[in-house]
Amino acid sequence: MSHIVDEPEGAGATPDADHPDAERGGPEHPDDADQRRLGQRLQRLRTERRWSLTELAEESGVSRAMINRVERGISSPTATILGRLSGAFGLTVSQLLDDALEHEVPRASDPDEARGIQRAASADSWTDPETGYRRRPLSSADFPADVTEVRLPAGREVAYPASAYAFLRHCIWVVDGTLELQVGEATTRLGAGDRIELGEPADVVYRNAGDEPCRYVVVVVRQR
Repeated sequence: MSHIVDEPEGAGATPDADHPDAERGGPEHPDDADQRRLGQRLQRLRTERRWSLTELAEESGVSRAMINRVERGISSPTATILGRLSGAFGLTVSQLLDDALEHEVPRASDPDEARGIQRAASADSWTDPETGYRRRPLSSADFPADVTEVRLPAGREVAYPASAYAFLRHCIWVVDGTLELQVGEATTRLGAGDRIELGEPADVVYRNAGDEPCRYVVVVVRQR
């Protein structure tokens, strides 16, 4: 079984998830609508597979207590935890975060919706509460590939397990700044305009060792 990952705060603590004290402290925002929807989606995916919390913990390497808090909308998962959970379900991170199926079908009279246009002001995004890493989907749930814009602050890094890369092809294009990409034991440094296509699934670390934010685009062709 893979190493169990929990949230960075309160290492070693596994409070009763039904106790009021479980909702205190740190960057937790129990009233945040996006956080609640993510928790509901995670619980729905687990229920569809008839997995217990313990079974999902074993599949993902994320602690049972942390999964419980995410499902209840009490804790906001880090990017690493999202990667582990998405890998356990055989989904990309974008698929795990996607709420499109819960939205109403757009009216054909809306010219933007009719042409598949998404205005920048209305675009959704997700931010890692630990690092400030932010990802914004550039493609819809119906598009045959995941296209995501990522902004990684200076001096920060985000790790994803090999299980999060169970899809056909994966391409990374750096738009601004410098990105260090560690794939397994090999590290590659990419500058603005550089791109790389990844091969077989491996543990990956995205690292910004520079003094300026890094912006890059990730394109993933989903497994059929």
